[in-house]
Amino acid sequence: MGFSELYDFLERLQANNNKAWMDENRKEYTAIRKWFVSWLDQMNDRLAAIDPDYFDTPGKKGINRINNNLMFHPERPIYKDHFSGGLDQLTKQGDFYVHFGISQSLVATGYYSPGSDILKKIRAAIDYNGDEFVTILKEKKFQETFGGLWGCDTRLTNAPKGYSSDHEFIELLKFKNYAVEYSFNRADVFKPAFEDQLVMI
Repeated sequence: MGFSELYDFLERLQANNNKAWMDENRKEYTAIRKWFVSWLDQMNDRLAAIDPDYFDTPGKKGINRINNNLMFHPERPIYKDHFSGGLDQLTKQGDFYVHFGISQSLVATGYYSPGSDILKKIRAAIDYNGDEFVTILKEKKFQETFGGLWGCDTRLTNAPKGYSSDHEFIELLKFKNYAVEYSFNRADVFKPAFEDQLVMI
């Protein structure tokens, strides 16, 4: 069991995205899900070994549901086109997110759509020490790996409450997301050093 079976299952699921097909193939899905949980467990152990601030998150806790939330998005198909999970879930927002899908595969981390309390703290940190943040964003390695912040196209039109429109870091303060993303293709997943690459990002 491995990524070959995972991708193959996802392709067949998307061609037959209905409960009847899933029920007929649930044994296979359960086996792949169990394997993916074990893969997340291994990544959890590796990340914990190199980061003293890492929050232990077993694969069973980190894995996401394959069902789409039809209550809020009734237009979506019943099942997602990917397997995914979030590790380092201290806040359930600033996690280490991995996503293996038919149309997209990626690893992401940071704060995507954080709650108001966390957003206020991030903005306060930028207000206090924005120079250091800007230096990191401009680093050559950061630019080559991530290109910039993920989801920065969604930002406030005006200055957030408590900050002037002429603040030195006003454009950063307007962001609603403070996350980064690294995309990879299916061929990358099968390279011998793939897991090593993920850990070192």
